[in-house]
Amino acid sequence: MLSAVVISFAVVSLALIAAWLYQWRTHNAGMVDPIWAAALASVALLAAGLGQGHVVNRAFVGVAGGLWGLRLAVHLWRRNYAQPEDARYRQFREQWGDHAGRNMFWFFQLQGVIAMLLAAAFFVPAFNVHAPSPVALALASLIWLAAVAGEASADRQLRRFTAVALHRGQVCQVGWWRYSRHPNYFFECLHWCAYPVLSFGAPWAWATLLPPLLMAWLLLKVSGIPLLEAHLMRSRPAYKTYMQTTNALIPWPPRKPRETPLP
Repeated sequence: MLSAVVISFAVVSLALIAAWLYQWRTHNAGMVDPIWAAALASVALLAAGLGQGHVVNRAFVGVAGGLWGLRLAVHLWRRNYAQPEDARYRQFREQWGDHAGRNMFWFFQLQGVIAMLLAAAFFVPAFNVHAPSPVALALASLIWLAAVAGEASADRQLRRFTAVALHRGQVCQVGWWRYSRHPNYFFECLHWCAYPVLSFGAPWAWATLLPPLLMAWLLLKVSGIPLLEAHLMRSRPAYKTYMQTTNALIPWPPRKPRETPLP
């Protein structure tokens, strides 16, 4: 497993160096997002190919992780390519000033480290020699399907909403966005829950709990929701009311403005 992890980390690191060189030339760091997703998809394929576990585990990792990362990479590429720099990265660039280039390099490499921590979800089952139980396989497949379909649906709803010129400056509250301020993030976290189920009873199975917890923490407390919502509150006057009525992550029926939303 160690050699597979080292090879995968090298692939991720090189991909993010390429992303850094692109942002150095264009002064737009937004393309790191699709490259990061594609790199993680590659890690899933590498884990499946280099793993020595049961063929069912390896097939699940390769197909599930590969398709998840490919869909996300294509979506992020369509969203970011030839567009103004994401407000979060623009804020970093302004804060870092003359050191933006150097800091971006290490920031991108930090994302590579995070990717490898998430990849524990791929490596543990890919090296598990025991086949998953039919129940575990079915449940993991259902979780994966619900997560990927839900995230794709939320992304599509937001893309269609923002494509209408009259909606500029408005808050999307259609479909999943009526029940969660960040349904795409919710389904992203849910995706990582498929692998602990698949790995139930395997050696090091506990390590597969790290990816969903890490992803939820990053989105809720670090680089996801806090930075994005700070920008949305400045650019969309109705967003504060939306925050009062709608959960940040877990889809739930909207509340009245005076009630406190759940996480």
